[in-house]
Amino acid sequence: MQLYSSTYEPANDLFSLSCAKISLVDATVEPTFMRRKIPSTGALCAFESAARHQSFTKAADELAVTQSAICRQIGTLEAFLGVKLFRRSRRGVTLTEAGMAYSRKVVARLDDFERDTLELMAKGGQGATLELAVVPTFATKWLLPRLPMFYEAHPDVTVNLTSQTRPFLFEGTEFDAAIHAGPGIWPGTDGVRLMGERLIAVCSPTLLGPRKSVSRGDWTRHTLLQQSTRPYAWREWFASRGMEIEGDMAGPRLELFSMLAEAAKQGMGIALMPRLLVEDELKRGALIQVSSHEHPSSRSYYLIFPEEKAENAALGRFREWIAAQAGEVAGSPAAPA
Repeated sequence: MQLYSSTYEPANDLFSLSCAKISLVDATVEPTFMRRKIPSTGALCAFESAARHQSFTKAADELAVTQSAICRQIGTLEAFLGVKLFRRSRRGVTLTEAGMAYSRKVVARLDDFERDTLELMAKGGQGATLELAVVPTFATKWLLPRLPMFYEAHPDVTVNLTSQTRPFLFEGTEFDAAIHAGPGIWPGTDGVRLMGERLIAVCSPTLLGPRKSVSRGDWTRHTLLQQSTRPYAWREWFASRGMEIEGDMAGPRLELFSMLAEAAKQGMGIALMPRLLVEDELKRGALIQVSSHEHPSSRSYYLIFPEEKAENAALGRFREWIAAQAGEVAGSPAAPA
């Protein structure tokens, strides 16, 4: 192969020699550096604050800078993007449609950046962190009371909890795993079945008076508190007793079991709850079970994680620990899903 070399001054060191440009007959080999198309964090922080307040003045007060500094940062950002983010008028500023969409994304990225920064500062680069999405009432009533035992056994692992009530895609999130109640694990994931749930009907002791129970013919006289993500729960519970009740889907709809339990304690009606989430209230007498019937739900609690996270060391330790905890409660070991 014929080589052509560029003309350069004699080199005094190896660095100079390595920087000499060497051309081939049909191509020139040169280093290529791609600069990221990312605005400055200062401009993004100014934009986030101004977008949240819909005011440059309030953003300046929050960030302890002048209003003109905020204006310059926003102007620089708009020039960088080639898009107007705010509409200016005598009455102030408002986000454009593009600015509104961009602000939602910027907030999410800044939150991630801040969380990662605080984590690194707190741990000094040592230890591991597990990001866990979890159904909120299960986290509050079952997981958190037991979590100190995990920290005692694994002090180098931090578990961050974020509430998630519905299934989601792990891709594009910070989550390493999720605890979710459902019929099984999600497509493209791996997991462990932790435990099933048994649904019971509960209410405030004051709702029923001295009777403390509801006869078959009295159910239509009471308000049935509904869980919005399980619209057929009451119907299935009644069917398991061989009953059909008119208006079994009527009543206030609440998203979380914690809301249902509180509404029941306040005498708003009768709630259908997993026993494991109201054990404390039953022991204290804040709630009573209005029927001895317990219906095994079609849902179970699962620890779910992406297949590529299966070898994550911190997740492996948490998975082993929570499976043992669930086995103690259920009376049998947790099993792979």
